Amino acid sequence: MATTATYTHYYSFGGTDPRGLSTYTIGANDVSTTLEDNQDGSDNGVIAPGDAFSWTATGNTSLIGVTDAGYPVLFESGPNYYYILSNNGNLFATPLSISETSYTMCFAAGTLITTGGGTPTVETLKIGDEILDQNGRAVPIKWIGRQTLNKLFASERMRPVRIRTGALGDGLPHSDLTVTADHGMILDGLVVNASALVNGSTIDFVPLAELPDSFTVFHIETETHDVILANGAPSETFIDYRGRRAFDNFDEYLDLYGAERIIPEMHRPRISSARLLPQSICDKLQISAPLLNLAKSA
Repeated sequence: MATTATYTHYYSFGGTDPRGLSTYTIGANDVSTTLEDNQDGSDNGVIAPGDAFSWTATGNTSLIGVTDAGYPVLFESGPNYYYILSNNGNLFATPLSISETSYTMCFAAGTLITTGGGTPTVETLKIGDEILDQNGRAVPIKWIGRQTLNKLFASERMRPVRIRTGALGDGLPHSDLTVTADHGMILDGLVVNASALVNGSTIDFVPLAELPDSFTVFHIETETHDVILANGAPSETFIDYRGRRAFDNFDEYLDLYGAERIIPEMHRPRISSARLLPQSICDKLQISAPLLNLAKSA
């Protein structure tokens, strides 16, 4: 069965290519439509830029990119119209950025977060709950961002990373941990993006075949850029590299705080690519030369 994705709104730009725009220049159409990956001959649940697919609103449609919030950007041949699908109907006049990939720094559902009273799953936490940082200090949650991702647009670089039990050393994480590729893990005094730690065995990208058609990821925001424990492993809290508009509940944040705020980054170097890893971490995690060469060519 072909993979589908349903969105509650769409933005019609007519003949104006939204890749040349910096903001949404039109309002949303409050119409639910569905995409189906059944036109490229593979039915593999992945739509890459240039691929054709079925859209219930019209025909002759292909993907040209994805917004920074992970929403698909469509091109309809014939009339040569452009569309953006979304689950947010309030994007008029807000910033717009389009690329071939989308990044979200988040935990998968089921991640266990250490608190003073146990290890609840991330999806059960609430604003105001206190969690523990790596030093045992209680810090309150200011906000929990939620984003729904669709496998249709989960490119190779967008797939979550699974860190197997004990893969980081010292028995950590204490159970398999799944995070998005740009989520920072704290290792040897560094903030290291999970994708940079992939070694092809104990740390690897989750196969697309294992992902549901859509899945929700979560990020915890505290007052500062903190180190908390996810399945026992030191991990970063939210840092506003791409802002909060990518999250489904961005309006909730505005209702609470009125405007976005800048969070100062913790005083630790960040490693975003395997080729920048110290040799000591490569040896510890068994990241081999072929994998490093692959990262250099990416």
